[in-house]
Amino acid sequence: MLTSYRRILARPGTLRFSMTGLVARLPISMIGLGIVLLVSAATGSYGVAGAISAAYMVANAGFAILQGRLLDQLGQGRVLAVASVGFGVAISLLVVSVQEDWPVVWTYLLAAVGGAFLPQVGSSVRARWSHVLDRPADVQTAFALEAVLDEAVFIIGPILVAFLATAWDPVAGIVAAAVACVGGTLAYAAQRSTAPPPHPRTRASAAQPPMPWRSVIPLAVVCAALGVLFGAAEVTTVAFADEQGHKAVSGALLALWAAGSLSAGVITGAIHWRRGPSFRVRWGSLAMAGAMVPLAFIGSLPLMGLVLFVAGFAIAPTMIATMSLTDAVVPAGRLTEGMAIMQTGLVAGVAPGATLSGLVVDHQGASPAYLVSVAAGLVAALAAQALPRGRS
Repeated sequence: MLTSYRRILARPGTLRFSMTGLVARLPISMIGLGIVLLVSAATGSYGVAGAISAAYMVANAGFAILQGRLLDQLGQGRVLAVASVGFGVAISLLVVSVQEDWPVVWTYLLAAVGGAFLPQVGSSVRARWSHVLDRPADVQTAFALEAVLDEAVFIIGPILVAFLATAWDPVAGIVAAAVACVGGTLAYAAQRSTAPPPHPRTRASAAQPPMPWRSVIPLAVVCAALGVLFGAAEVTTVAFADEQGHKAVSGALLALWAAGSLSAGVITGAIHWRRGPSFRVRWGSLAMAGAMVPLAFIGSLPLMGLVLFVAGFAIAPTMIATMSLTDAVVPAGRLTEGMAIMQTGLVAGVAPGATLSGLVVDHQGASPAYLVSVAAGLVAALAAQALPRGRS
C-alpha cells in the first residue's frame, strides 16, 4: 500500500521540502482557533472572537491569489521569506493589542495584516510536487500525501493551541504558531533545487496562458462552501465543548475530525482511481454535507468525538480530488496561482462560517450552529454539479 509513497519520496529533496512545509503550515490550524480562545477569554464573547478571526481569514483570502501570482512570477524563495517575516510581526503585535487592551480596531487591523502576509506554503508545496514529478499518478499520490500532512496539521495544531491556551496562557498558542510559521517557511524557502522556475510576466499578452475559468470558478465555489463548513464546525465544536464543561477537549474533538480525514487520505493516495477527479469532487462534497447532519443532534462528548471521526473520512478524498483537478486543468505557468485560488476559496469561506456559527452559538447554543455546516455542504454539492463532465 505504501509503495506509491516510497516512490515519490525517493526523489532527491522531496522529503525535506515536504516536512519543512508541514511545519510551516501549522498556523493554518492554530491561528484561527488561537484567536477565538484568546479573544473570547478577554471579552467573553464568541461573536467578537469569531469576527476577529474572520478579519484574519478575509484578509488572507483577499491576498492569497496575489501572493500566488507573485510566487509564479518571482519564485518561491523571495516571496515566502518576505511573507513569513511580515506574518510574524503582525501576529506578535496582535497579541500585544489584546494583552494591553488596545482599542479593538487595532486587533482587527493586525489580524487582517497577519492574514494578508500568511505564507501560501500549501499551494507552493503542491506546485513544487507538480514540478518535480512527471507521472499524473505520482502527482496524485503526492497530493494525497500533502492532504494527509494537512490533516496531521489539523490534529497537532488544535490540540497544541488548546492545551497551551487552557493549561498555560492563551498567548502561548499563538506565539507557538508564529514561531512555526516563520521558522518553517524560511527553511522551506531556502530549498531552491526543487523549486519550480519563476515565470516572469512579459508585455506580450500571448505569454500569459489563459486560466480555464469554466473549471476553476465552480471549484473555487466548492472550496468556499467547504471553507464555510470548516470554519463553522471549528467554532461550534469549541462552543460545544465549553457547554459540556470541558473547553480544553475542543482541540481533541477537532483532532478526531482531522484523524478521520487523515486515515481516508492515506487510503486515497494508494488507490488507482478509475473515475476522474471531477466525479470524486461531486460525490465527496455531497458526502461532506451528509456527514454534518448528525452533529446537530448529539449531546455527549464521547459520541461527538466518534461521529466527528467518521465524518472526517469525507474530507481528504474531496480535497485531493479538488487539487488533482486543478493540477490537471491549470497551465503550469499559473499553477501556484490556481492552487492559491482554491486556497482562497477555502479561507474566504472560513471567515463567514466562523462568524455565522459564532452568532448562532451566542443566541441559540452550540448544537443548532452545526446546521451552518450542513447548509454549506449542500452549497458545495450544488456547485460541484457545474464542473465540466469531460474529466469525470
